[in-house]
Amino acid sequence: MMKWMKLAFRNILRNRRRSFVTMVAIGIGFAAISLYYGYIHNVYNGLEIMAIRGEGLGNLRINRAGWQEKGKLEPEKYMFSGEDTQKIIKLVGEEKGVMLATPQIQVTGIVTNGIVSTVFIAQGVVPRDDKIIKGRWTEYFPVIGQRLSDDKRYGVEITKDLSKYLDLTPDKDGVVMAPTISGQMNALDIQVNGVYDSGNDFSNDKFMRFNYYFAQSLLDTQSAERIVILLKNWEETENMRTLLLAKLKTAGIDCEIKTWKELSMSFSKQKAFLDTMFMFLFSIVLVIVIMTTVNTMGMAILERTREIGTLRALGLKRKGVSVLFALEGAVLGFLGSLIGIVLHTCVWAIVKVNPPKYIPPGFSKPVSMYVDMVPLMLVVLLLSLVLLSMVAAIIPARRAARQNIVDALGHV
Repeated sequence: MMKWMKLAFRNILRNRRRSFVTMVAIGIGFAAISLYYGYIHNVYNGLEIMAIRGEGLGNLRINRAGWQEKGKLEPEKYMFSGEDTQKIIKLVGEEKGVMLATPQIQVTGIVTNGIVSTVFIAQGVVPRDDKIIKGRWTEYFPVIGQRLSDDKRYGVEITKDLSKYLDLTPDKDGVVMAPTISGQMNALDIQVNGVYDSGNDFSNDKFMRFNYYFAQSLLDTQSAERIVILLKNWEETENMRTLLLAKLKTAGIDCEIKTWKELSMSFSKQKAFLDTMFMFLFSIVLVIVIMTTVNTMGMAILERTREIGTLRALGLKRKGVSVLFALEGAVLGFLGSLIGIVLHTCVWAIVKVNPPKYIPPGFSKPVSMYVDMVPLMLVVLLLSLVLLSMVAAIIPARRAARQNIVDALGHV
């Protein structure tokens, strides 16, 4: 086999310019695919962190069974009582893989500064627990003023555009109104603790954040809408859901547990879009690699027709001719992939040192673009392009192997 490989390598060097152009084309295609995959790999991780920490979804969310379908119509029936809430938190907290279990509640209503009113959507969270869920995410979305406090229950956070519309800046007072669980209207005074940017143009003019106990007071209830769970190991999400669902049902709690992927409004759609773009790019590079290799090997076969006839006359079988050119294609694919790895590494290093910034769809502030180094992807891509180059080389090689020996020897 080493003799065959040496022969294939020497044949490639016969026309160095053509071979170099082919390898560069393969290398550029390799770099394009690997860089884009590294980018979307980083985006996937970012979307996961944004959903779990940024949106405050946690890894798992526990609701009363039927909440998704009927919870808005009969909220009191499909919420957890104060006793059930504490029971769930205790049972969930017993698992070693659970970092945190915390109750939350959502409120929709009207907020006013005394002159102008508008609708709002607020999440009621336990401030100390919310700080754990957010983690380092708070560094990327700072609050102007102060964050929610366990001590100051009437202090709220308000989004930037909503703050501007109502002229409610930190330390200013307002009033929120919302229907209670029983359907009556309730109103409470608030004081703006801080102003934050939700990072989304569609929510920056309506989102607020309440202290969990303040939200309960506004809704006149001791119940919780959901229990949010944060895990120590995020890869154990599915296993933990199965375990907790069985444990809670055994304890007599009728509930449903959803993962962050099922709850996130953007992750699945954005992932599907990026996957489609990756397949589109891969298809283009696939065509380029195949056509370039077929063209290069076709030209080589045309120039070496007499050589093929001589090899056949010396006893080399048709399969041997195909193998020889397939090895040449494999060497081209391998060397081209090595060029691609070098290009990929250079661009990756440049982006890591000086990442470009851009504003993704739906975001209101620029973010840095990073490309992950994914060694497994580089290996898989290298093997794929070597295999594709072999297949592409076999196409013209089979035609050459079927030539009549006498005609091949007399080719001009």
